[in-house]
Amino acid sequence: MSQALFSSALLENAVQEFAKLPGIGRKTALRLVLHLLKKEKNEVESFGNSMIQLRHNILYCTVCHNISDTDVCEICSNTSRDAGTICVVETVKDAMSIENTQQYKGLYHVLGGVISPMDGIGPAELEIESLVNRVYAGEVKEVILALSTTMEGDTTNFYIFRKLASKNIKITTIARGVSVGGELEYTDEVTLGRSIVNRVEFTNSYK
Repeated sequence: MSQALFSSALLENAVQEFAKLPGIGRKTALRLVLHLLKKEKNEVESFGNSMIQLRHNILYCTVCHNISDTDVCEICSNTSRDAGTICVVETVKDAMSIENTQQYKGLYHVLGGVISPMDGIGPAELEIESLVNRVYAGEVKEVILALSTTMEGDTTNFYIFRKLASKNIKITTIARGVSVGGELEYTDEVTLGRSIVNRVEFTNSYK
């Protein structure tokens, strides 16, 4: 068993766990742990319990696959949203980014990734078939392809476009205000909001 780097093995263990989080190095992890130690015990217990409850009780919407507290998320069940428009995104974070712009009032569909043969991710590993089923089920009039402007994102766009080509609906893509090679979560809200509002027909988007 390796010797703890700090005076307390409990402290060392806590720092190691925080350091496993993305973007958190050991110095930041130590700062966070020491911050928690300054808090009242009940506050730390509340923090820990919220993480446990999140992991055990979080659900994914059976309709759009976004994170939810119920089988159908609040967005999908909101009758004031435009059910005729579906915005297709790669991740839950992308849906959150678009929602934060307050420029979009339709529904979402979270694919869970993009087609990437190099990473062993094909269409079957994504929520593409459920998207097709939603479109063919009825009232959808427009599908917005809001994937990252990478080669993998473009490949996924074309695949979805082909799958929906026989359906008489409008297929658009976000305007290219989002830089090529960029991901939605790193795009500022104003630029992202404009790219949604100024979306263009998919077939004309690369001309």
